[in-house]
Amino acid sequence: MEHPILFLSIIFRQLGLPVPHGLPEGMLNTTFGIENFTTPHMAYTFLVMLILIVVPKLTLGKLEMIPGAGQNFWEAIIGFVEEFYAENLGEEHARKVFPMITTFALYILVANLMGLMPGFMSPTSNLNITLGLTLIVWFYHHYLGLRTHGIKYFKHFTGPMPVLIPLMLPIELISNFARMLSLSIRLFGNIMAKETLLAILFLLAGAYFGPLPILCLGVLVSVVQTMVFVLLTVIYFKGSLEHAH
Repeated sequence: MEHPILFLSIIFRQLGLPVPHGLPEGMLNTTFGIENFTTPHMAYTFLVMLILIVVPKLTLGKLEMIPGAGQNFWEAIIGFVEEFYAENLGEEHARKVFPMITTFALYILVANLMGLMPGFMSPTSNLNITLGLTLIVWFYHHYLGLRTHGIKYFKHFTGPMPVLIPLMLPIELISNFARMLSLSIRLFGNIMAKETLLAILFLLAGAYFGPLPILCLGVLVSVVQTMVFVLLTVIYFKGSLEHAH
C-alpha cells in the first residue's frame, strides 16, 4: 500500500516537479538516484526539516535577557534535555552528542506526529528513514568508544578473561548488530502500524469522530517512540564510554 501524498502532490504539480510515488510503504530502497529525492518519505523528510528550521525562527525570535514565551519554551526544553544527557554521559560528552541526539529527537517527534494529519504521512513509517538514523547512532557510538578507550574498547566484546573469548565474542557481536535491527524496526513498525490503523478507521468510520480515539493514541505512540529512540541512543553511548569489566 502506498501512502497518499495529497497536499504535497498538488504543490509539486504547481511547481512543475515530479509527483512523488516511490516505493510501497516501508520497503527498503537499495537503489541510488536523483529520483529517490522525490519519493514520499524523502519529500516529507524535507518538509519536516523545513518545519524545524522555520518554527524555531518564528517562535524564538531575538534572544533577550528577559525571555519571552517562545524563548522560555525552548530554554526549558534544551535545559531539560541537556541535564538528562549530562546525568548519563557526563557534561563533556553531553556537549558533544547534544546536537546530534536532540536533532534526531525533534525530527522523529515531528515526523511521527505529521502522519496524524489527513493527507500527510510520517517519513518514519518508512524503513529507509529509521535505518538511516540507526546506522548513524550505531557507527557513532563505536566511534565514541574507540576515541575514548582506544584499542581497549574491544574488551567490551571479549569478556573479562582470554579463555572466554570464543564464547563471549560471538554473543557480543550478535547482540551489538541486533541493536541496528531493534532500534530501526521498532520505530518503523510502530509508526507504520499507527498509520495503517488510522487509514482503516478513516475508511470504515468516516473522517470525523470515528478515528478520534486512535488519533489520541497516535499522539501518545509518537511521543513514546521518540523517547524510546533517544533513551536507547543515550544508553548505547553510555555503554561505549564505560570501561570494559
